[in-house]
Amino acid sequence: MSEFKQAAREHSSLTASAEKRLLIWIAEHLPRWINSDHLTALGFLAMIGAGLSYWYASVDKVLGLSLVAVFLVLNWFGDSLDGTVARVRNLQRPRYGFYLDHVLDSIGSAFLISGLGLGDIMSFPISMALLIGYLLVSIETFLATYALGRFQMSAGFFGPTELRILLLIGNAFLFYRPIVNIFGHHYKLFDVGGVCGAIGMIFILVNSTVRHAAQLYREETKW
Repeated sequence: MSEFKQAAREHSSLTASAEKRLLIWIAEHLPRWINSDHLTALGFLAMIGAGLSYWYASVDKVLGLSLVAVFLVLNWFGDSLDGTVARVRNLQRPRYGFYLDHVLDSIGSAFLISGLGLGDIMSFPISMALLIGYLLVSIETFLATYALGRFQMSAGFFGPTELRILLLIGNAFLFYRPIVNIFGHHYKLFDVGGVCGAIGMIFILVNSTVRHAAQLYREETKW
């Protein structure tokens, strides 16, 4: 345990700087009885709730999508704040925190994306393609964290908070324009977004894999 070295965190998304200042301010004013484990649990349960709410939107569109918005905000609060609280209070548990936070994120994301498909907001095959792409990118990120000692928290200017904002905007459009017309053909709004997201995941996966493999090859090849 004394030899463990925490990976450097790299976060370059559009909202990262302002979000960091806000989270530190909240952490400094949060009641002491609320700790990182409480916030991790809140973020996880909120993600599960968002997925179930997407599924329920097939029964009651207004209530289901409204609950999604509430749960996404709660997920941001818990998931973004748990590590900040630990750092502000100097109570870091880097191995435990990293492991638990990201394994629960993966499970929660599976619920969220599956809920899109089961709720008929996104075609199920597209939702599964998006989920597979997300999990593959996550696997590459975690392997790169171990091999390179850097944890990349965003893809360029796009990170978890930007994804939540995009989902909230998409939810608003679902109330009055769930179908879009592209070159005379009609598609579900979230099908278009899901295909774009899956293609983006493939690009991120290929780009990151090539860059990281090349870096490791250069660093460890002596001939």
